[in-house]
Amino acid sequence: MAVRTFAAIDVGSFELELGIYEMTYKTGIRRIDHIRHVIALGKDTYSTGKISYELVEEMCQVLEEFVQIMKSYKVKDYRAYATSAMREAHNRQIILDQIRVRTGLTVRIISNSEQRFISYKAIAAKAAEFNKIIQKGTAIVDVGFGSAQLSLFDKDSLVTTQNLPLGTLRVRGLLARIPATVEEHKQHIEEIVDNELFTFRKMYLKDREITNLIGIGENILYIINRLDLNTYGDKVDAATMNRFYQRMCQMTTDQIEERFGVNSEYASLLLPSVVVYKRILELTGAEMFWVPGIRLCDGIAAEYASENKLVKFSHNFENDILAASRNIAKRYKCHTSHNQVLEQYALCIFDNMKKFHGLGQRERLMLQIAVLLHACGKFISIKNSNECSYNIIMSTEIIGLSHLEREIIANVVRYNIRDFDYDKVQLETQVHQEEDIGMSRNAITILIAKLTAILRLANSMDRSHRGKLVDCRMAIRENELVITTGYPGNMALEAASFEQKADFFEEIFGIRPILRQKRRVYTSGATHVLQWGVQKAATR
Repeated sequence: MAVRTFAAIDVGSFELELGIYEMTYKTGIRRIDHIRHVIALGKDTYSTGKISYELVEEMCQVLEEFVQIMKSYKVKDYRAYATSAMREAHNRQIILDQIRVRTGLTVRIISNSEQRFISYKAIAAKAAEFNKIIQKGTAIVDVGFGSAQLSLFDKDSLVTTQNLPLGTLRVRGLLARIPATVEEHKQHIEEIVDNELFTFRKMYLKDREITNLIGIGENILYIINRLDLNTYGDKVDAATMNRFYQRMCQMTTDQIEERFGVNSEYASLLLPSVVVYKRILELTGAEMFWVPGIRLCDGIAAEYASENKLVKFSHNFENDILAASRNIAKRYKCHTSHNQVLEQYALCIFDNMKKFHGLGQRERLMLQIAVLLHACGKFISIKNSNECSYNIIMSTEIIGLSHLEREIIANVVRYNIRDFDYDKVQLETQVHQEEDIGMSRNAITILIAKLTAILRLANSMDRSHRGKLVDCRMAIRENELVITTGYPGNMALEAASFEQKADFFEEIFGIRPILRQKRRVYTSGATHVLQWGVQKAATR
């Protein structure tokens, strides 16, 4: 039984973490070592917008030590991810280059939605408990040092995930500018939390009951380890959390430092953490807090093991991404029957064109999401719907998608009804990141063009929004994609639109799409088919 040794590195807002794991298909994932080093990168980022040279120097020294530890364990592979503090730092490009030059490590900055999804995978690895808990209304809560994330489940389906600026370093930085007593600081934190959760509650909790919270991340682990309640294991009820909250509110930072044996940095973050979690408990009305002991490093290991088929998850994560996308579509009133038939057409075209587009399952998923959200901009403006759709997608976090993937989807939607200009495709993704994502800018542009061509053609097939071609069949014959439908009625509108979109499709794939309609011919008063004829709705 071959054992693979893997290292996960988390360049977080408050700590650098290294996790060493052993993986086999038979035994799964086992953490064999965990090293942490406190370094408050976020303290610089959230106050000045940059990470200081002194902290970069310290960070590189720690990462060099991590490299040596990885060598001692004979690590076969690794992944190093950076989160909020690095993501928001203006000098992040310089820092990433310094790390690469001085340590040999390639650190990738991940989006917030990627970060939360990775941790979510580690929770799902605890399949039995996770599947049991999410049968009732459940929210995954991750209050990090830079931000907080709430992911809401309802009957095993992911409803939404939202990022909130409630990281403990941010909150502490805000409070530091306000002279106040401990009690006043508590009130200020509650007001901040209430303000940020107001819209979330109105949109998602109005008619939904939350029974359970799942807490992940360093902050909640830190709190739980100080509850002195071994009898509770990894589950804490609301009453217990409230008692600890009341206890903390009576203590100064110095008293916390002395009572719990922690340094001043940790002590100053403990009260904001407790207040944020306590207030989320109150506002959601949850009865129980499950803390499975998950860190981002565990999620990175779970992601790697899954991609390399070293573990098999019973939970379907792709369905979660689609569920979140469908809920966004519902929010913007575009989750219609048209979307459902369009999804069918687009995926059928994609599957039949595999030999010609060279794309995989991930690109298929992006196409599916583009279909779901292609008309969301009409909620704002019918005239400029494509641009509004682009802006909505770029402004909305979709759990499990990277920033680049959202950009690809947003551009596909934008060019669905706009002339495609290869030289003017806008991408926020920087050139320096291309080697990390494994795609050149040109390759990304071509991918957008391919998905756009498929979306356009599929959209033309339901130009009337009446689902006339639901029974269609597709096949590649010579240099043609032949789409045949048995719809007996008038489909001149679809045929005209199809012909209009066919040129761009052929330009991209070298395959000419052809739409054919089988026409039934009846004798007067007859109820049976006498003969079949074939009409070409699109020609060269």
